[in-house]
Amino acid sequence: MNDNPSMESYAASYVCSPTVIAQNDKMISINSVLEVDLLGQANAEYLEGATFSGTGGQLDFVRGSFASSGGKSFLVFYSTAKSGTISRVVPRLASGSVVTTPRADTHYLATEHAIVNLKGKSTRERALLIISLAHPKFRDELMKQAEDMYLI
Repeated sequence: MNDNPSMESYAASYVCSPTVIAQNDKMISINSVLEVDLLGQANAEYLEGATFSGTGGQLDFVRGSFASSGGKSFLVFYSTAKSGTISRVVPRLASGSVVTTPRADTHYLATEHAIVNLKGKSTRERALLIISLAHPKFRDELMKQAEDMYLI
């Protein structure tokens, strides 16, 4: 990069600025997460009682992409872990867990089962859409949990 006029380099404070990201029309961000709860909160950092990774600017790109004209933000994850024995769609994030992307910022969620758009949806609609992302063997229990939480 040294003295190469065809290359530019900027500080992370600029590159990860949602305002700068939003200046790109039709900006698409795709970030991976570890789990999502029935409210749409996403955890991409904390796993089994320990830090798994840092944020890496995820929330900046989620917000910047959504603010972009025609932009979209996708949070993607497998519906299960540990050979299908654990659902990554959970009723609530575990106590002490980390919310990487708050529910109000979650736009699209995707698993191998579906892609859903949560923006503008009611709490009930969101819970039902998120349950549709789960592996079918976990959906009945998630529906029961959603009822117990008065989400549906």
